[in-house]
Amino acid sequence: MIPAVLPTYARAPLSFVRGEGSWLVEADGRCFLDMGGGIAVNVLGHAHPALVSALSQQAGALWHVSNLYRIPQQEALAEKLVEHTFADTVFFTNSGTEACELAVKMARKYWHDQGRPERSEILTFEGAFHGRSSAGIAAAGSERMTRGFEPLLPGFVQLPWADVGALREAITGRTGAILVEPVQGEGGIRVMPDRCLQGLRALCDEHGILLILDEVQCGMGRTGRLFAHEWAGITPDIMMVAKGIGGGFPLGAVLATERAASGMTVGTHGSTYGGNPLACAVGSAVMDIVATPEFLDAVSRKAGLLRQGLESLVATRPDSFEEVRGVGLMLGLKCRRPNTDIVAAGYDEGLLTVPAADNVLRLLPPLNISEADISTALDRLGRAAQSLADQ
Repeated sequence: MIPAVLPTYARAPLSFVRGEGSWLVEADGRCFLDMGGGIAVNVLGHAHPALVSALSQQAGALWHVSNLYRIPQQEALAEKLVEHTFADTVFFTNSGTEACELAVKMARKYWHDQGRPERSEILTFEGAFHGRSSAGIAAAGSERMTRGFEPLLPGFVQLPWADVGALREAITGRTGAILVEPVQGEGGIRVMPDRCLQGLRALCDEHGILLILDEVQCGMGRTGRLFAHEWAGITPDIMMVAKGIGGGFPLGAVLATERAASGMTVGTHGSTYGGNPLACAVGSAVMDIVATPEFLDAVSRKAGLLRQGLESLVATRPDSFEEVRGVGLMLGLKCRRPNTDIVAAGYDEGLLTVPAADNVLRLLPPLNISEADISTALDRLGRAAQSLADQ
């Protein structure tokens, strides 16, 4: 008999009932150090006082009115995002998957309104993950994700990762946009080199193509800058954001320049829940903390400590780990043993991590994790590796 909850996840036998900071408490009382952060969502950890206060105050005033009316909390958060980024305008969604859908629509509508509807093709990269909607799986093109869901949404071309030469050859009169994650998360914590991002931007400028960045996982301070593309000194035309922007409350967004968004007029897109007062009150509280130079500097400092410790683990546990990947507090360990075995061994040590493609173990802790908790995480990860070696 099928369970009440559709069995599309191979869930671990853990049920958490409470959280504080970087820690979660299981129903049986065990404490777990959360180095997965809800898959890069809980950027300020669990039960952060500022987020609890923002949510509680808004919940006591107004939950939902729909986008038929102005929403002051939405406008306030949009203004903060515009102030701190390249964008001129923002549309709020409930998730990264929804953000992908809008980004694709926005790019295609732009070219339609320019009188060039044939420029509907979007170039993407091998190993990408852009959500599990029809557009998202078509953009990624992975057989594992698309099998059984054909026919796929047409108009996507997948190219080798970080290969600007192949990208240049793939551009035709049908190309309307390039879609890329500055740091692949699900794909195995692969960082697009700055020179490649700069090359993408230059090609887009040369051919009039729109550059769409997917910063759903690598954005919101995760790399030590508010958004990962800032390290390369470039700006996109359209950007997808979610996960960390709500600090755990479901929230996503598409940020865009005035030019890129020019086709999105009244009636071209909508969302019943997107940008409601609850979500945007929490998102504003997240922005007030994460977007400050002091906070981002602290992320970089802690990232250095964590990376140094992981490099030491690679050196001392070559039987388990091969290399460290990533940037900021979006780090991965390329494993020699099955990464799922190490994740499971971590459970026994009270440590939560996240597997990714290419046999990588992801570490995506709260951005405000303490140095003491970083040390604890490294100790527990080492013990997890040792326990597997002892078997």
